[in-house]
Amino acid sequence: MNILILGSGGREHALAWKIAASPLVEKLYCAPGNAGIAQVAECVPIDAMAFDSLIAFAKEKGIDFAVIGPEAPLSAGLADRFEAAGIKALGPSAAGAQLEASKGFVKDLCKEHNIPTAAYRRFTGAAEAKKFLARLPHPVVVKADGLAQGKGVVIAETQADSDKAVEMMFGGGFGEAGREIVVEEFLEGEEASFFALSDGIHVLPLASAQDHKRVFDGDSGPNTGGMGAYSPAPVMSPALEREVMARIVVPTVEAMRARGTPYQGVLYAGLMITKEGPKLIEYNCRFGDPECQVLVLRIKSDLLPALMAARDGVLDRFDLRWFPDAALTVVMAAKGYPGAYRKGSELKGLAEAAQVEGVELFHAGTEARDGRILSTAGRVLDVTAVGKTVGEAQARAYEAIARIDWPDGFCRRDIGWRAVSRETSGAKQP
Repeated sequence: MNILILGSGGREHALAWKIAASPLVEKLYCAPGNAGIAQVAECVPIDAMAFDSLIAFAKEKGIDFAVIGPEAPLSAGLADRFEAAGIKALGPSAAGAQLEASKGFVKDLCKEHNIPTAAYRRFTGAAEAKKFLARLPHPVVVKADGLAQGKGVVIAETQADSDKAVEMMFGGGFGEAGREIVVEEFLEGEEASFFALSDGIHVLPLASAQDHKRVFDGDSGPNTGGMGAYSPAPVMSPALEREVMARIVVPTVEAMRARGTPYQGVLYAGLMITKEGPKLIEYNCRFGDPECQVLVLRIKSDLLPALMAARDGVLDRFDLRWFPDAALTVVMAAKGYPGAYRKGSELKGLAEAAQVEGVELFHAGTEARDGRILSTAGRVLDVTAVGKTVGEAQARAYEAIARIDWPDGFCRRDIGWRAVSRETSGAKQP
């Protein structure tokens, strides 16, 4: 089969690495790809939002199946365009992708179908929002309704903070994503992520993970697209996973089907594990980045048939086998991220880092030029490792990082701290 992956980040490198190992693959392409993806697939210089060019390329190369990585082309209807052109694609329709593209849509869906989530209000104007916030105890959560590259959430500790967040969002701080906002109650607990595949009717649970959104150690500093992740998340016991499926994921898939917009693709539930049980924070309509990097290292089965089954409506005939090992990834980012940063600096020592046992390097923002690997984005490299415990995977990842020579980069030094703390203290799983 001829397979096309859309995207250029660490998630897409991880997917390309995993899919390239499938015996079903005859030729693997990625558009536009990056320097790491080029090691396992043929990269083509077509942007993931250039729909007409992508359709023409897919027809020219006889693409049998397309895997759409990022959220922006999904919410803009790329899966619909592929299917209309007779090309099978993994990913929800634009109507299905509303689960990520509109925070307010999700909150209303949860309210209608009794899916546990934080109390909320939607607003289209700053004055009304600030008046409402003045009556609330803080902290509160202020969210841009639309897509903001994982950065459209502000946890406001004080009234002044929430007013500032409202003014920033309605003032264009997140562009079109902030034309409407959602104000939510602040949930106490531990965050976790849970992934599933849906074919519109059937749902196949995948695995849990936990990511680190804040840029600096100790979960401090501004939110980012993700500075690291590990899987499984110890807080997600088998009983909790069953509860999440029964109370959150399956009701959502059933609700979308009842609306006449069946959801097909990856469903990523961002959760808060509270004293009252798991509550939905938000949905993403694709694999997480960097969570995908740890998931693919734990999947023992060929992933491609399961992705195709999600598109073909036959997930009830599928199961996936998983390695019992843990996996952890550390994001290396350009200094200054998530603010201003410099592009074009060279990364050295990657071959030496990759020699550490259990380590895979997934490129998130790189290009190859004159035999050198150069940075092209804020998040640049995902150093990913497996181990019998999260602690062992963590040690291997940081051993590999120690071999990388990149003065213009930085990373958090505490990825996986919650799980490692549980392991070293001998704390029981919930």
